[in-house]
Amino acid sequence: MTRLADAAARHGLGRRVGLGMPLALAAIAAMAGVALLAISGWFLTGAAIAGAGGLAAISAFNYLLPSAAIRALAIGRTAARYGERLSSHGAALGAMARLRTRLFARLAGADSRVAPDLASGDASARLIDDIEALEDLVVRRSALPGALAGAAVALFCVALSGWPAALAYGVLTGAGLVAGGHVARRLSRAPAAAASAARGRLRDRYVELAAARPEILAYGLGERANAMLADDLASWDRARLALVRGEALLGGAVAAWSALIAVAVLMLAREGAALAALSTLAAFAGSEVLAVRIRSALREAVIAEGLARIGAIGALDPAAPSAAPVAPATIGIGAVQLQPGERIVLIGPSGCGKTTLVETLAGLRSAPLPLTVDAVDVAGRTASQLAAQFALAPQAPQLIAGTIADNLRLARPGVTEPAMWAVLDVVQLSARIRAMPSGLDTPVGEQGGTLSGGEQKRLSLARALLAERPWLIADEPSEGLDAATENALVAALDAWLARHGTGLILVSHRPAPRTLASRALALPLA
Repeated sequence: MTRLADAAARHGLGRRVGLGMPLALAAIAAMAGVALLAISGWFLTGAAIAGAGGLAAISAFNYLLPSAAIRALAIGRTAARYGERLSSHGAALGAMARLRTRLFARLAGADSRVAPDLASGDASARLIDDIEALEDLVVRRSALPGALAGAAVALFCVALSGWPAALAYGVLTGAGLVAGGHVARRLSRAPAAAASAARGRLRDRYVELAAARPEILAYGLGERANAMLADDLASWDRARLALVRGEALLGGAVAAWSALIAVAVLMLAREGAALAALSTLAAFAGSEVLAVRIRSALREAVIAEGLARIGAIGALDPAAPSAAPVAPATIGIGAVQLQPGERIVLIGPSGCGKTTLVETLAGLRSAPLPLTVDAVDVAGRTASQLAAQFALAPQAPQLIAGTIADNLRLARPGVTEPAMWAVLDVVQLSARIRAMPSGLDTPVGEQGGTLSGGEQKRLSLARALLAERPWLIADEPSEGLDAATENALVAALDAWLARHGTGLILVSHRPAPRTLASRALALPLA
């Protein structure tokens, strides 16, 4: 666990987690637990011997101090264990909150040409699972050091019965730690990878089937869909069963090894029955370190895969576009050079690469196209440089789960409501939104909620206008609109572009929006 936590720190995934208090409390709880069992064994054995020795021995036996020590240790162990759980979970929750914020900030500001694709629900769910696994690592990190502290107390107690018993305890416990960790990692590595892969396939399949739900219902394919899920579920269950069997096997081995340690200490104890009982029970309690080590090793395989995925995101360049205005750039599309403020429409048959071109220009993908920004190839421009020049209203807009205002605020910091209404007027959405009971606070889901497809595209266009970039890229902005709404949109957009001096790169198959452009460029490029 410590090795994985150090690896997390090397990835720059956050500050060191404040685990000083959890570690101290875990050590106190473990040491108190060993001492409690050891003193209890000594007390019971001593009391039995005194009882067998007659009335005089019973009168001479001091049971008050051991009883008080046992009660104090029991209370101290309970309080320390509770405090350790409370402080470790608090540290983990704080660390994971910082980690989530940092990871999503880096994803938001990263170059989408190299960043991991987290658009699907499956990928996002995997990231969430990875962070939860890392959280489990933080919560459990104090367990092994605490158990080692308990083992040290056990060694001291065993030493009271002579050095042979102490030597046997130290050798057997050390061998168990080394062998147990090695065996646990070997047993869990393959099943953990298989479980992760099977779970990923299951989620992929579920996302695909959920998207095709109307067709599945319409054509009566429910049983076939369930059968497909059943196969993936069976693979996942087999992998998890292998993990559980390995854990059970190791648990039995730890129990047997702990019993062997206790028997060896009992056989080698030399300082009387009471101390032999103290040493034997201390050795048995101290062998808890073996179980903790096994549990840690079993988790390493699962956590290591998640840590590698999180590390890839943590290594992304967190640079984001500057909020300060930038000078409009000259855009090169093949042999055509567009000066700031110019307007062009890309024409050509479906599938000729118009959407690919504009998404490459906006930095959303990497394609071998002759595109330049101020005479520098697009591939040589950073994501922040491209984002500072282009505002994209894509053909398939993406909305966030929030309100209409939340979606518009993504355009840039400090967007005001008057500015929102101004661009909503341009895209012919203001009347529709004003008629909604909650207005700008109307909830919008990732699938658009109550907004139609055309309204979602216009909301995306309004967001692009709010960004106030030198160039607007609009991909089929009037698709799905009736003629009257389309003409009003084109007229308002024409006035807005002229007023702000914004350049336009347009993709449209409809004649009305093409009037916005001063010239056309046919694709594919020569």
